[in-house]
Amino acid sequence: MPKVFVITGPSGVGKGTLIRGLLERVPGLELSVSATTRPPRPRERDGLDYHFMSPEEFEAHVAAGDFVEHASYSGHRYGTLRSELERRLAAGEGVVLEIEIQGARQVRSGMPESLAVFIAPPSREALRARLLGRGTDSAEQVDARLRTAERELEAQREFAHVVVNDRLEQATEELIGIVRAAIDP
Repeated sequence: MPKVFVITGPSGVGKGTLIRGLLERVPGLELSVSATTRPPRPRERDGLDYHFMSPEEFEAHVAAGDFVEHASYSGHRYGTLRSELERRLAAGEGVVLEIEIQGARQVRSGMPESLAVFIAPPSREALRARLLGRGTDSAEQVDARLRTAERELEAQREFAHVVVNDRLEQATEELIGIVRAAIDP
């Protein structure tokens, strides 16, 4: 039976990097493409990295019940389209969702059979350095993300699986082990 894997944690913790390692080494998994109202970053493409929407388009999808989960984060909206998830599951693929804490809680509530993994930074200082090192946000945006991260880090106790992303290869192997155990119990 195809599974839904929710990967969550604060912005800048390395969810995307760990997921890339997971997808490269575990066949049969696909990354769900989230919808967002934030503008594309350099080299991001609509439909591949995100489904970029205007706030009005996003709200119309919310009103129509088209999202499995949706949340506001750092002044923008994010969500997982039900059609995106259902299409991949119907094709027999396991689906990986890279989503924020609010969305992870919604998926866990609506899809208790999903498996959620919280990705944590080794320290708050390391998280700050990663956010600044990305170079995608202003200093004010980094500060806002860090304030949000403080609250999100408290949520890790809600999750049965927590991976601390200190050493990339070790964290990737730990995530792969959790996912493989769920696929082949």
